[in-house]
Amino acid sequence: MSQRMTLNEVINEYGRPQIRLDIHATRTECLKLREKLIAIRELSQSREQGYLDIDCKLFIDVDDIDRYLNGQLDTLGEIYAFPEDIKSFKEG
Repeated sequence: MSQRMTLNEVINEYGRPQIRLDIHATRTECLKLREKLIAIRELSQSREQGYLDIDCKLFIDVDDIDRYLNGQLDTLGEIYAFPEDIKSFKEG
């Protein structure tokens, strides 16, 4: 089981984030995602973990889905962005 970092652990290790984005999903969406992640784990005989790949590489663990559905977590996942993550873009 993976261990989600608390906000205090994030602050201690990386500093204070600029923003925090919370991830929420419906029960149906969670169950569909959970099925896909479990299938990856079963097909690989537990050599691989399934994860949801977003540009920021947010890892959502099966155990986090279960804990979220049971009310133990108030969000499905959290994304922290720090000042150094904020980039500027200039049109050329």
